[in-house]
Amino acid sequence: MPSASRAKAARPRSTPPTADARRRALRVFDRLDEQHPGATTELNFRTPFELLVATILSAQCTDVRVNQVTPALFARYPNAPALAREEPEALEPQIVATGFFRMKARSLVGMARALVHDHGGEVPASMAALVALPGVGRKTANVVLGHALGVPGLPVDRHVLRVANRIGLVSSDDPVVVEHALCALVPPERWTRASDVLILHGRRICRPRPLCDRCHVREDCDYFKRLGAKARRPAARRASR
Repeated sequence: MPSASRAKAARPRSTPPTADARRRALRVFDRLDEQHPGATTELNFRTPFELLVATILSAQCTDVRVNQVTPALFARYPNAPALAREEPEALEPQIVATGFFRMKARSLVGMARALVHDHGGEVPASMAALVALPGVGRKTANVVLGHALGVPGLPVDRHVLRVANRIGLVSSDDPVVVEHALCALVPPERWTRASDVLILHGRRICRPRPLCDRCHVREDCDYFKRLGAKARRPAARRASR
């Protein structure tokens, strides 16, 4: 059975997008920018370390719940050295409301200790260094890079997967494939913003049961075109049936 690293390496390289595909993507993201002005991460943070902690806690948890837990957590552990001195068992009661608290406690303490041991307590500004930390995958790394460290990154979560596939910007359920495909469609300076608007669009408009009549990109959306007249009914009318 091939290792995980070999399986990742075996992913086929995608064909570079055409000029028409790039123009369409820019048009879509321009319209999403208009619909969701000021879009950014909804996690509250002041430092890269705080965002890294909050993003780890956000796995299988809402940003609202994480934001309720982190003020007390950040007051007690303002930096990596402070958290590195804690034991996971002592951290668990403080984060229990975010779910999967035992696993998250181990990840947080392990991450903090790795930062102290390998990076002088500072959050590194590279994908390779971030994903080497306990509990940190590409999505978390991209969130921290793009929102706290000024390095282009395009986080892919379930909302990005759903919305990008519905619109027709990508055609894959693999987060890494989707990340690279979206990055090829827009310039690096738009990567983080592109993820932010896709996430907000997925939360507010393009939900599992989408509100197509409120969507600013429906004329460019493959899903809307496939649904035809059914998608054009106002949400209130559909809900009353």
